[in-house]
Order: sequence, then C-alpha cells, then structure tokens
Amino acid sequence: MSLQRLCDEAARLITDADGLVISAGAGMGVDSGLPDFRGNAGFWRAYPALAGARIAFEEIACPDAFVRTPTLAWGFYGHRLNLYRRTAPHPGFAILQAIGECLPRGAFVFTSNVDGQFQRAGFDEARICEVHGSIHHLQCLDGCDGQITRADGFEPEVDEVACLLHSPLPRCARCQALLRPNVLMFGDWGWLGQRTAAQRQRLEAWLGGTRRAVVIEIGAGLHVPTVRWFSENLGEPLIRINPTEPDIPGRGVSLPLGGLVALQGIQQALAQHAFFDR
Repeated sequence: MSLQRLCDEAARLITDADGLVISAGAGMGVDSGLPDFRGNAGFWRAYPALAGARIAFEEIACPDAFVRTPTLAWGFYGHRLNLYRRTAPHPGFAILQAIGECLPRGAFVFTSNVDGQFQRAGFDEARICEVHGSIHHLQCLDGCDGQITRADGFEPEVDEVACLLHSPLPRCARCQALLRPNVLMFGDWGWLGQRTAAQRQRLEAWLGGTRRAVVIEIGAGLHVPTVRWFSENLGEPLIRINPTEPDIPGRGVSLPLGGLVALQGIQQALAQHAFFDR
C-alpha cells in the first residue's frame, strides 16, 4: 500500500474516533534535534567523554552513578536538563494538538520521555502521563521525605567536554543528601512514583469516558518497550509511526516514517476530509 493510502487510512481511523491517545517514545524528539540513545554507538556520539571512559548508558542512567560519581552523573543529567529546556518542540506536536482539539474527548499523552517536551509544546499538564517520570522534577537520593519537587531553581553549569557538573551539587532541604532527577532509571528501587501514579489515574479516568479512542504512537522502539505494550494493550485502533520497527499487530496502520513526516502526511489527509473544519 502506498504511503498516501496509509495516511488516508490513518485519517479515517482518526475521523471515526472520539478521543486521541498519543503514545510517544524517544523517537518523538528526534525531529526536534534530541538524541534517542539507540544503542551505545548513538549514546557515545552524544557524550564522547563517556565514550572515552567506556561508560554505557545503563551505567550512567542508574542511581548508583549518583553515589559513585555524583559530579559525572549530574554532568550527564544536568546537560540533558539544559538541552531539554532550550529545545523547541517540532511542528508535529502542534499537529497532534490540532487533531485532539477536533475530537469530542480531546487528547491524552502517554510517554516514556522525561524531557517535558509535551508541556513545552503547550499540552495540558493534566492530560500527560510520564510513565518514567520527569527530569524537570527532583527527589532526595535517600528518599528521606518522599517529596518530589520541581527543578525550576536548579541551573546546572556543566563542562560538556568532560561531562562534569561544575556548579554546586543540588541538596535535599531536609537532610542535605544529594538530590537526583525524579526519573525511573535502570536498577532503580528508590524512584518515587507517586507523581506518575496520579497521572496514570487521570489517564485511566479519561479512557473510561472515551468510547472510540484511536492511538497515534510515535517513535516507540523495542529496546524499552513500555510505550509499545501500552499502545497494543488498549484494544483500540493503532497508528504506529516508526521508521525502523513499524510492525503492528491487530487493527491499525503502520507508517515506516519519521514522526514529523508521518504527522504531516496525516494532517494533509485529514485536511482533504475537511476534518479540521468541524
């Protein structure tokens, strides 16, 4: 089937829906210029200092790294925090917003990304579920008070060549232990998940009031399959956008394209059906 016909079929599924589930993995940020860390090769290209030390993504993206080498761990996460703060979301986010605004139940986001790009693009905070947490929030490494706080006041100064934090390490106001991102890491038994749990409750309530949802999944790979499992287990028609792992089970459409190109194709198909004139 041609890409035009695939986009037309995706448009038909959206037109028949009353609500849009947006499920997004790391590939969603690629068109904004964000790295997706697909394998050590891609990770080390983004962080040559860690490549020189042969430190894998799983070794730095874990709570133990904050105990062993806190300035290196915060060099990595501080760089990411700064990067996400200054990155403008690509136009595909606006396309998804426009689609949701034309459906009776609107849209709800389910994402494994910790970058806060959906909020930065203007999506309603109450309609986002960040299943792996958010780098824009902090928690005590020791979990002393069980509190999750915003990282707004933390401005990390990072030596990007050495991947080291130069500014003072962030400290817990209660016990002075190190603060860490409220992100679910590898081998992470200390992550505080109550913020994500509350988001998930809101998502389930929204799904409960939606009778004909459609799922648009963007950039969710098999290496960390959380988003793919969620998309496939909803029992709703699925539009999967993935240039390298597009296979789809059950009802739906597979678009073997990057996120922005696919969303622009769907937007054009919807416009031909006068969808945005509702």
